[in-house]
Amino acid sequence: MVLKGRLGLETARIPHADRHGLLWLSRGTLFVEDGTLRFQCAGSAELAPGDYAIPFQTVSMILLGPGTTVSHDVLRLAARHGTGLAAVGDDGVRLYTAPPLGPDDSRLARAHARAWADADGARLSIARRLYAWRLGEVLPHRDIEVLRGIEGARMKETYRLLAERHGVRWQGRRYDRAAPTAADPPNQAINHAASAVEAAAGIAVAATAAIPQLGFIHEDSANAFVLDVADLFRDRVTLPVAFQAVKRAEAEPAVPLERHVRRLAGRVFRQDRVIDAMIGRIKELFDADDRRGDA
Repeated sequence: MVLKGRLGLETARIPHADRHGLLWLSRGTLFVEDGTLRFQCAGSAELAPGDYAIPFQTVSMILLGPGTTVSHDVLRLAARHGTGLAAVGDDGVRLYTAPPLGPDDSRLARAHARAWADADGARLSIARRLYAWRLGEVLPHRDIEVLRGIEGARMKETYRLLAERHGVRWQGRRYDRAAPTAADPPNQAINHAASAVEAAAGIAVAATAAIPQLGFIHEDSANAFVLDVADLFRDRVTLPVAFQAVKRAEAEPAVPLERHVRRLAGRVFRQDRVIDAMIGRIKELFDADDRRGDA
């Protein structure tokens, strides 16, 4: 016998399938007044100064950017109605915390767990689908190490071509975790851009309630699946942002390279709706549809 939810705590929440996704707030105070959320905004690029009522029951997740303070009652009310809260950097280039979203059911999480547990069947199929999306073709190989080798070889050429396209001198991918600042500017920029894209992927994984630890290509990291999702956007987001930032830093050396990367990444996230695309990819990966039956 399966008991739905927790006894005595069933509510009339609006299903996440009928909500409007993500709401971004920054530079203000989020608090509760008369049973609803209000946001006193000091003014930002997206929102004029003022006092706003927040329709928290009609969004799936509220992303709290820099300069935001939150009252204890906000956490209580959001949890009561299944609205997620996450502290993020500007435009989602960092993810500092993300409590579980707690969607209406566990379909996607169960599909994720089932696929991951079937090491020789569904897990390999998911890995092959991820590689197909990245490489633009379905490879016939069924050995994960062979797939990793093919992807690695192609990435070397991708680095070279994108660096050439952006006019950046490229001497190969080099990164020493013990001395990250010892790398040349292109490699440092790639590291910063990768951190930004991983933050966006972390938001997408939290928003879908997928399981971050259960990766299909990456394995050891506690954010293995986040890295899988982030890698889908390496060619079209991570590397172009990194190489553009290097050129910006050459023109404006007074601004730190990491700041150039964050600004460019945030702009791309907004313009290309990168996090929305990541959420769509996660659902497609597990053939999950909020309005369908069990996955």
